[in-house]
Amino acid sequence: QIGLACQTVVEPGMYLAQIPFYPGHRADYYLEELEPTFQTVVKTYPELLRCLSCGTCTKVCPQDIDVKQYMADAMRGDIAAVADRSFDCIMCGLCVSRCPAEEVQPNIAILCRRLYGKYLAPKAEHLAERGAEIEAGQFDDDLTKMKSLSEGELRKMYNERDIEPE
Repeated sequence: QIGLACQTVVEPGMYLAQIPFYPGHRADYYLEELEPTFQTVVKTYPELLRCLSCGTCTKVCPQDIDVKQYMADAMRGDIAAVADRSFDCIMCGLCVSRCPAEEVQPNIAILCRRLYGKYLAPKAEHLAERGAEIEAGQFDDDLTKMKSLSEGELRKMYNERDIEPE
């Protein structure tokens, strides 16, 4: 079993080891110049196509992410699936350290998440509406009032706030 020291409680018989750093390929790109396509992902990270689907990346992931599956999604050009499956990735690089094909799975995943967020994810209309309300000055009085409150008053206000139901 593998765990990151920052996430794992010490247990009897546990071994601690420092993992060597594996500097993987990190492409430089301007998101505004990219298109959300399979060709873009492969051009940016050509090593994607070297994946052996061996699963060592998935076995070592401390987040229990199915890395092998999101790499398969990337090889099929399913950017949305990669973004969804890799969402909890903390970029620790354990998968990179074990990959026999010398893939850099977290960098491929973050490229797909960026492409998905910029180009493919549905736009949240309520955010645009709220932005327009803010620009129109609808909340200026409330903001001015909050700025004048003491830290204690702000803490009280925060603790008594209405929380949206899930």
